[in-house]
This record gives sequence, C-alpha cells and structure tokens, in this order.
Amino acid sequence: MEYTETKTTSWSSRLSSSFGGVVFGIILFIVGTGLLWWNEGDFVKTRDALHEAQGQAVELNSVQQVDSAFNGKLIHATGFADTNDVLRDPVFGIGGKGIALKREVEFFQWTEQSKSEKRQKLGGGEETVTTYSYKTDWVGAPVKTESFHSPDARVLYVNTALMNIKDFSVEAKNVHLGAYRLAPFQISAIGGKEPFTVNLDQSVREQITIAVLRAKPQLMPFATSNINRVPVNRLPQVVYEQGNTLYIGASPAKPEVGDVRITFHMTPPANISLIAKAKGDSFEPYVAANGKTISVLTMGNVPMDEMFASEHSSNKMITWLLRAVGTLLVILGIKTIFAPLAVLASVIPLLGRIVDAGAGLVSALLGLAWSLIIMSIAWLRFRPAIGGIMLAVAALMVAMLYVKGKNNKSTPSA
Repeated sequence: MEYTETKTTSWSSRLSSSFGGVVFGIILFIVGTGLLWWNEGDFVKTRDALHEAQGQAVELNSVQQVDSAFNGKLIHATGFADTNDVLRDPVFGIGGKGIALKREVEFFQWTEQSKSEKRQKLGGGEETVTTYSYKTDWVGAPVKTESFHSPDARVLYVNTALMNIKDFSVEAKNVHLGAYRLAPFQISAIGGKEPFTVNLDQSVREQITIAVLRAKPQLMPFATSNINRVPVNRLPQVVYEQGNTLYIGASPAKPEVGDVRITFHMTPPANISLIAKAKGDSFEPYVAANGKTISVLTMGNVPMDEMFASEHSSNKMITWLLRAVGTLLVILGIKTIFAPLAVLASVIPLLGRIVDAGAGLVSALLGLAWSLIIMSIAWLRFRPAIGGIMLAVAALMVAMLYVKGKNNKSTPSA
C-alpha cells in the first residue's frame, strides 16, 4: 500500500523561510568555526599529554600483589580481569558470573517509509510530493500507528506488542586484575561480549506464557474465560529459546505483528592491558600537566608502546573526522545564508537552479578557505611552518574566487 501527499509552498513563503534560515546559517557557521578552532587545540593537547605520559609510564610486571612502590605512578599492566559477581536479568532471571550482561529487545511492527521529490514551479512556487509505503520489520521500540500519514494505514496496520519491555544492561561492581581492583570507568571499557545462551526457569516461562496469552487471547487454540484454570501442559507454546535469543510469539518461522525478539550477551572475564595511575589497590586516570586525562584499556596482552601508538593514531583519526565535520558545518552555514538568492531567482525555475548551483560552488570554496584559515591560525601557535602553508593555500582559494568574480564582470552579456 502506498499513500501520496502533495504540499505546495508559495514563492513568498519560501522566500520568508529562506530569510529566516539565515539566522540558522549564521549559527552553523559559528559552531563550525568554533569546532575547528577547538579541535586543533585539543589535538595538540592530547598529543602532548600522550608524549608526557609515555615518558613517565613504567611497567608493572606483576599484578598478583599490590606494590606500594608504584602508588601514584603511571603504570602499564596486563593480566586477567576476573569477577565473582553474578549478574541477572531482573525480568527473565537469566544470568551468571560475568563482567557485563546486556538485553536487547526488538519488536515486529508495521513501519512507515517515505520518499520525497521536490518540483519547482514557474513563479517561484515549490511542490513537494511525498510517497509513503508500509511494511513489517524488526525495530527497537514499538511504533505508534497514530503517527502514520495515511488514514487507511492507521486503521489497517495496527501495531501491538506481546510484552512491554525495554533494553537492559548491568555491569559487575567488583572486577579484579590480580590483587588490584578496576575502577568503574575501566570496567565499562572492557569489551568482548559473547552470546549468552537462554535457559529460562520453568516458572518464569509459565508466567510469560500466561501474560502473553492474556495480551493476545486469539493465540489460544480454544475459547476459555479463565486462562488460569487451563492446565499448563494444555497452553500453546508462545515462548521459544533459540541460543541466545528468546522469541515470544506463535512461531519464530512466521513472525506476526506484536511478536518480540530478545537477545542476550555476556561479557566474560578476559585478558586486558591498561595504562592508568596506580592509586592504592586500584587505578585512576593520569592527569597531564596541561590538564588532559589519560586512561587506556585494551583487550588482550598488548605492549605499552603499541598502546601509546594506537592512542596517537586514534587522536589523528578523530582530529581529521572533526575537521571534516567542522568544515561541512561552515559550508552548510554559508550555503544557508546564500539561500535567499536562489529563492529570489527561482521565479524562473532554470535560473533558480543555476543560481543555487553557483551559490553551492561559492559556499564550498569560501567554506574551505575559511576553514583552512581557522585551522592555520590555530596551527601557527603550535607549528608555524604548517600553519604558514595552510594560510597560503587558503589565500590561493580566496584569490581564485576574486579572479572568477572579476572574469564574470568582464564577460560581455549576450
């Protein structure tokens, strides 16, 4: 089933919205500029903090006993992170000894997808045609059918849920690395989760079965006014255990709207490597002279030099990612500021598209130039040579814009 909505926006409304969007464009420009400036400084702070930490870190060769000689020092240690804590799911009673237990819930629901197409009209108006379609799929939360755009879909595709349940996770509070206790922030950093096999207690299974049949009595193969009076062995199966998955519904092979699928994962004890400041029989983050904190935990037995090398690589990768995000925000900000020009020209659709494309090109060049200027000014404080090169590139891009504009002015009109 498909449903189509057509929305027409007048030229004056589009123009008013575009002028209103200028404020948003200015905000995007400021946020992008601020992010670029902060990012360059943070990269250098993190790099310097890692170099400082690398120069001070010492090897804690054995974690089998607490060594007071290392108290207050930045150490690198490896060992087996273990716990005696038993973790349990409060609803299903599933659990065991481990570092973390996680429950993930999915619901089989009717979902709405949309696809929009915009068409510019002579006179500057704009027509938006949106087509909505509907299909069943597994999703992370129940879908409210009242939000469907199609009136018919709200009636035909009614969503239900056999259980009202959410995701859940719990971590061990007591995790040891030999004689040392891991701090909560270190426990949260331990990975390596594995599927945890479901093994429901019979009483829990019966409780879930009765609750589900009350929510959806049509699953009963016969009519009854009181489910509690029906012998357990005569109740239909609506709870299935499949490895680490608990399926609630009539048949896992044929999902129906309202069925629930729950998966369980446990993080077991494992070998880890860490870099942190020793504090008595536990650890805390190392605070560098510039205020940056350093604390690293990696799965497996990893040498100290490799851990620091990985942190330096991660710092560079995050910096480049934020550079891209900041630059994109600046470009989008400038493009939004220029948006009224394209709307003004869109009285003639072809002219509007040409102006929009030109505004996009100018926004990209200006945005890149401005981003390079901000990054280069930031780098001038730390690395003058690199900052100077970046400023030169930015100046070249501005010059290209100037020459392009001058050429456009000198070109005789037809």
